[in-house]
Amino acid sequence: QVGLAESGGGSAEPGGSLRLSCTASGIRFDQLPMAWYRQALGQQRDLVASIGPNGRTNYEASVRGRFTISRDNIARTMQLQMDNLKPEDTAVYYCNLDPPRDSWGRGTQVTVSS
Repeated sequence: QVGLAESGGGSAEPGGSLRLSCTASGIRFDQLPMAWYRQALGQQRDLVASIGPNGRTNYEASVRGRFTISRDNIARTMQLQMDNLKPEDTAVYYCNLDPPRDSWGRGTQVTVSS
């Protein structure tokens, strides 16, 4: 069974930074593509950034150049460094495989406001 846990969310002002972390269990983490997703209030859950097992990355257009996804296959963790945050980045952020499995973690809230 896949186990996913997100942490590191919080509040930031526009232009600020936050760093999210994800721990995964129950999967061959080092062999699978992973991704960060986000869901704003009343919106669908969308992919934000993905990373292949070898580190190849892909970003949604609105976060490219501001967010950096990374992974540590030994520690079985994945991170999302978010810089130059904007109010429209406000959402609950989730980690999952890419494409996602049906099992989701609780997510971590990110709120960007002045």
